[in-house]
Amino acid sequence: MAKDILSNLTPAKGSRKKVKRIGRGQGSGHGGTATKGHKGAKARSGHKFKLWFEGGQMPLTRRVPKFGFKPRHRFEYQAVNVETLETAIAAKKLSGSAITPQVLYDAGVISKKNEPVKILGNGELKTKLEVTAHAFSKSAVAKIEAAGGKATVLVKEQTKE
Repeated sequence: MAKDILSNLTPAKGSRKKVKRIGRGQGSGHGGTATKGHKGAKARSGHKFKLWFEGGQMPLTRRVPKFGFKPRHRFEYQAVNVETLETAIAAKKLSGSAITPQVLYDAGVISKKNEPVKILGNGELKTKLEVTAHAFSKSAVAKIEAAGGKATVLVKEQTKE
């Protein structure tokens, strides 16, 4: 056999499939309905259903219930109540008067290390504490200061953006 020359090259056997030529008459093998079936919107020219169209039944997006609203750029805190701090001290999980997010994480009070922490005012606080967190509720600050402690807000650079 002669060497393969550029003009003699052909694709490998079985690697190329004959194109289905639709709408080219009876001789094409796809005559009559041109593979579109009989009648109906999909057989007509210019047919376009939207991708989400479900044939007139109630669409999925309208069948499924919707709940609330979550802003795309929301800022979520890990909430820690004042009573949680008191119970952690009573259970000897927290020791010392300086409470920071790292100390809370090490004690297992919060579950995520890099999420910001907000101290909320639910419950009673009897222990004098110096609490450092990303945010405080007004009632939490009042209860911490009433117990003789101090509430310090972490600066913006250390919070999650």
